[in-house]
Amino acid sequence: MKLTGKTALVTGGTDGIGREIARQLRAKGASMIVHGRNPERIAAAQADGFETIATDLSTPAGIEALVAAIQGRTLDILVNNAGMGAAYDVNAAIDLDAVDRCLFLNLHAPIHLATRLLPQLRARPGAMIVNVTSGLAIAPRAGSPVYCATKAGLRSFTLTLRRQLAGTTVHVLEALPPLVDTAMTAANQRHAKMPAAECARQIVAAMEAGRDEANVGAVRWLRLLYSLSPALARRLMLRY
Repeated sequence: MKLTGKTALVTGGTDGIGREIARQLRAKGASMIVHGRNPERIAAAQADGFETIATDLSTPAGIEALVAAIQGRTLDILVNNAGMGAAYDVNAAIDLDAVDRCLFLNLHAPIHLATRLLPQLRARPGAMIVNVTSGLAIAPRAGSPVYCATKAGLRSFTLTLRRQLAGTTVHVLEALPPLVDTAMTAANQRHAKMPAAECARQIVAAMEAGRDEANVGAVRWLRLLYSLSPALARRLMLRY
């Protein structure tokens, strides 16, 4: 896909991977709209020259607000990047409200946005939906069962959405990052993290190449291991 002249919406685009994707798409000549929910990050994105939309996509009202803000506008690219984790350990207290927010933001919101904004994307001569899942969508880790479940669900949705849109002007790309250095992963000090800018670079390159999947960094090795032995890949990742 040629990115120059395209109009792109990046959810969760005021921080982390989303912010770097937005910056790199803009550098390629795309017109950017970034979504976020943190007022300070929204202000920083505006100071950086981005058009912003402030909503909380972990709620139905937040989805309605975003769709209303985009309604009737030209849209070539939707990047479903916004996400969050939720602690879940059966040996400790579990905040089910936080679990529900994670489920809604990571899985419900991308499905709703892809569905609601699809008519606008179909109207364009060459459009794209990018769903950011995770290497954990391939094989989960024991410490993040809810997050892993949402990403596995989004991966399944993405695979079938691509099939349904085959032969149309809308291409579907799944981006599978490894552990990336972002605010969400700040508490994890056990493992090496990929810089967000490098993760975004590989995703944007996959967009330009029109690929179906962007297996970023170490996820390439996980995909290879899973193809050879799914059981071994699962055992290793459950301990990760």
